Amino acid sequence: MVPFMSDLRFPRVEFPGDGEQRSDAQRTRYMFYGADSTLRDLLRLTLVGLRLGLALAIGGCSVENVRKAAPEVAPTADAVSYSDIDPELGEHLYPNETLIADELSLVIENSIRKQYTPGSARRDAHPKAHGCVKAEVHVHETIPDALAKGMFIPGKTYDAWIRFSNGSSDPTRADIKRDARGVAIKVLAVPGKSLLRDEKEARTQDFIMINHPVFFATDPARYLSFMEDANSDHLYRKLFIPFALGAKGTLIALETRSTRISNPLQSRYWSMVPYQLGIGPDRQAVKYSVRACSATVDPMPYKPEHDFLRDALRTTLQKGDACMEFLVQPRTSKSMDVEDSRTEWKEAQAPFYSVATIRIPRQVFDTPEQAEFCENLSFTPWHASPEHRPLGITNRLRKVIYDHISRVRHDMNATKRSEPQ
Repeated sequence: MVPFMSDLRFPRVEFPGDGEQRSDAQRTRYMFYGADSTLRDLLRLTLVGLRLGLALAIGGCSVENVRKAAPEVAPTADAVSYSDIDPELGEHLYPNETLIADELSLVIENSIRKQYTPGSARRDAHPKAHGCVKAEVHVHETIPDALAKGMFIPGKTYDAWIRFSNGSSDPTRADIKRDARGVAIKVLAVPGKSLLRDEKEARTQDFIMINHPVFFATDPARYLSFMEDANSDHLYRKLFIPFALGAKGTLIALETRSTRISNPLQSRYWSMVPYQLGIGPDRQAVKYSVRACSATVDPMPYKPEHDFLRDALRTTLQKGDACMEFLVQPRTSKSMDVEDSRTEWKEAQAPFYSVATIRIPRQVFDTPEQAEFCENLSFTPWHASPEHRPLGITNRLRKVIYDHISRVRHDMNATKRSEPQ
């Protein structure tokens, strides 16, 4: 699961003049120098910068510093290969991105081994689940021909598992704290071969989303600068960490980790990054989204319990079925860059189309057995058929990092990696 911004400790920023239009640069200057900002806030932000980079699993880092921090781990025979690119869909490689993926995998492994003891290892991001539920994905009887690709077979119904989570790497974090929220969907018995060479027969399709439409960083070189500042022994360099992301990236990071929700079933989630749909000359780039079938939203509890989002999920599914829509957003212009995860594809120019209904039946999910099953699951966008190949730099790095971290977690817990049938 991607995951993501919740370990940031950004100062709370209120902008004067409701409705006033401000440039990114103006908003960023106000954020760092305005009345509500302090030097202590800025220093606190820089000190968690390294942890942010690890949790997001999309950035670059200093190779020298990585090798000092991380254990030397020999690649396994099943280690994934780096992804090829599709220039016709707009993909291009960044300098040293394969090295960045390998080295960052080791950094995250090191952080997991420091945080957890053998037998208790959790995910590095999104470790706190609100629940893992059984579901059915029913593809609509009629959908546009251009979208009827891969698993989107009109009238087809699939079983699925869905995991709802907080983004923070702290599994003890209270649900009322502002955070990114995630959903990971694992669809079962999907036709075709998996893109992962050691899981060709898995026949699972994963969709990973959070409750924000864009990601705050794209260029690994910018992340390299960010991580070099974070690893520096010189305090003055740490002061520049927020600016490594730029005004746009900083604002996205602020927005992403600032949400509170009252029920995981009632939020909207986005893939943030693009995917291929179809194969051959008519393949296209798309993004995904999931939202509740109903616009009804529960009020925030007056005195929320520590794990009130799990309680909300449990209460909803004790009363009856839940319903969500699965949406696909086809790219309508090549100006919608598949490598740029910071720029939203505006729905006014590229509308979403509902292609499936997700039914989450009434159930009791909150059992020790189901919780253990959920924790042993591995989610990656590369659990996919060629018709749903992940696109862009973020997904290429995820392929290596997610596989490596999954192996580390299962090895520490002495559990077998396997995909459900």
